[in-house]
Amino acid sequence: MGIQQKRKIFDTAELAGILGLETSVCADITGIVTDSREAESGVLFIALKGERVDGHDYIAQAITRGAAAVIAERMPDELEDEAKERVFVTKSSLEAFGKIAKAYKQRIHPRTIAVTGSVGKTTTKEFIYAVAGARFTAHKTAGNFNSEIGMPLTVLDMPERTQVCVLEMGMSELGEISRMTRIAEPDIAVITNIGNSHIENLGSRENICKAKMEIVEGVPENGWVILNADEPMLFAQKGRLTQNLLFVSLQNPQADYRALNIREYEDSTEFDLLAGKRVVTNVRIPTIGRHNVYDATYAFAVGILLGMSDEEIKSGLLSFHNTGMRQNIYEYGGITVIEDCYNAGPESMKAAVEVLAKMADKTDCRTIAVLGDMRELGEYSKQLHMEVGTLVASRHISHLVTFGREAENIALGAINHALKPDNISINTNTENPNITAKVVYELVHRGDAVLFKASRAVRLERVIEELKRLIDADPVR
Repeated sequence: MGIQQKRKIFDTAELAGILGLETSVCADITGIVTDSREAESGVLFIALKGERVDGHDYIAQAITRGAAAVIAERMPDELEDEAKERVFVTKSSLEAFGKIAKAYKQRIHPRTIAVTGSVGKTTTKEFIYAVAGARFTAHKTAGNFNSEIGMPLTVLDMPERTQVCVLEMGMSELGEISRMTRIAEPDIAVITNIGNSHIENLGSRENICKAKMEIVEGVPENGWVILNADEPMLFAQKGRLTQNLLFVSLQNPQADYRALNIREYEDSTEFDLLAGKRVVTNVRIPTIGRHNVYDATYAFAVGILLGMSDEEIKSGLLSFHNTGMRQNIYEYGGITVIEDCYNAGPESMKAAVEVLAKMADKTDCRTIAVLGDMRELGEYSKQLHMEVGTLVASRHISHLVTFGREAENIALGAINHALKPDNISINTNTENPNITAKVVYELVHRGDAVLFKASRAVRLERVIEELKRLIDADPVR
């Protein structure tokens, strides 16, 4: 993991000053890496200690490959004196990494928006980036760079002319977002919702809310916090924060921004927006699902805070496109594929099932839900997987195909709510995705819609790849 700017980010003297150290080395830093195999001339290597690998064991390798400097928590004994001069020893490499990112951001000084939430944070980030890009030079978190390592890299990868920086913050435990937001110092913070993701680690939704609310710690008193008024735990923050507060909603009349008259079409969604005392009509987004209306509404609110006009914001929303394997909808071999394999929690899984059901409502197609495990749910896992199965049955999905160690629980929830066992297939062996692909291939007809949704660890895309191979060899009819 790293960035290669090929331009000067800092020099070693500036680096030493940021860290409160001294150095006799004179070199420009043109890239930053945390993997010694990516080290080359001009880069700064951050030696981090992970669960399986300790970067300190590879300092010599990084220097041999040309690293201009190294940040580490100890000095390797085997280094020559000349090489030792390039090593900046600090109490915490990760903390030093954050200081460097913070100093760089303060130098560029963009308007900064930070986004977190159990569900929808990546899509919201993409909507905000699309909106900001309609007027400003914008920069955003790429891929899954939303961790304590990825976020500083995102900041340091920011072009010098950036006017708006949109940062996504993920977490798996208390304290992570607190540390990230103090580096980012966002002008605007958005919390999309509080779900059950990471409940295995955090123990309760209350603790999940506490972890997400850490994001406000980096927001100045004249900054803004945007929350979901339809989430009781977030709406309860009203009157508790020192920063300016805005609420977004699809239901709550007390919200500052409320989406109304939602119209879903085959490949887009349109809605009106009550913004304070005025109504903005015909806001359109190039994706489907009510959950995406929330995300677009957060972005609209951010656009207003950035001083943008309604028309600029509308134009930005229309330029949105999802990234990676997140709700990518396309046609393949005569079937509609909803590929949403990047991650899954109970809320996003249910939202995806609703998208599939709405597709059937509009086009009268048959529907197949291929659903895999949701991870990190702990003692709540069985119940939450069964709830997904219940929704599949209640929304009259034609066929349910389950894949993973919780496959039987999803199926059980569906069977308990009248989905016929003949319309359900179960594969608990994630080492053999081809079985599931063959089941889907034998079920599917031209014109059908097929949803693929699971946590990243399940690697459900393997099923899609095999299904496509089967279709290419013998097209569906």
